[in-house]
Amino acid sequence: MAFSCLFRLLLSFVFFSCVGLAWAAHRVVVADFSRGMDKNGAPSGWEVKEKAGKADFTVVQEEEVHALRLRSEGTSFSLQRPVDIDPRHFPLLSWKWKVTKLPMGGDVRKSNADDQAAQLFVAFSNSNVIAYIWDTNAPRGVVEDTRLPPFLTIKAVVVRSGYSEAGKWLTENRNTYQDYLDLYREEPPKVAGVRIQINSQHTDTSGESYFADVVFKNQ
Repeated sequence: MAFSCLFRLLLSFVFFSCVGLAWAAHRVVVADFSRGMDKNGAPSGWEVKEKAGKADFTVVQEEEVHALRLRSEGTSFSLQRPVDIDPRHFPLLSWKWKVTKLPMGGDVRKSNADDQAAQLFVAFSNSNVIAYIWDTNAPRGVVEDTRLPPFLTIKAVVVRSGYSEAGKWLTENRNTYQDYLDLYREEPPKVAGVRIQINSQHTDTSGESYFADVVFKNQ
């Protein structure tokens, strides 16, 4: 993983509004990629951050799914956006993802192999972060305190592991309110940002993943 821009990301959430979020009584749509790319070459409302190498992404359509496709060749990059969501009111996070190539040897438990094809970060306003990841080798259910600067606390949760479910669209549902309670042992503050990320620079290999329909819900 790459975290150097996250602190700046968190600070920016204090100053920027959440233009482009789709609010309804029971849900907040964070990622709807059906509108394609904007004039800046990114999905509307999202900002590209390159950590290592050049970002390789696009918006594609597969049957009824409009998705963000990310490819990494020894690179690390992310797309992020500010939000302002109270997890007490919208505790449930849902998203779709598909992994078609995993970084060979990737393992969140090893600093020299900490590469994943798919990572979804939920950044809270107090600089605590939960990262939901699809790892190559770390077993499903593993929670890892990642290596990071002193101003951030990041808990990585392995949601999927290995190739057994690769190549298929999967829908995930997480209770971010409860996850925060379990991981940090305190009431969560507001969610300040969401980041979608891929990296394979530690293993110098490659990865490919797809994301769609990132939504916070209250039921």
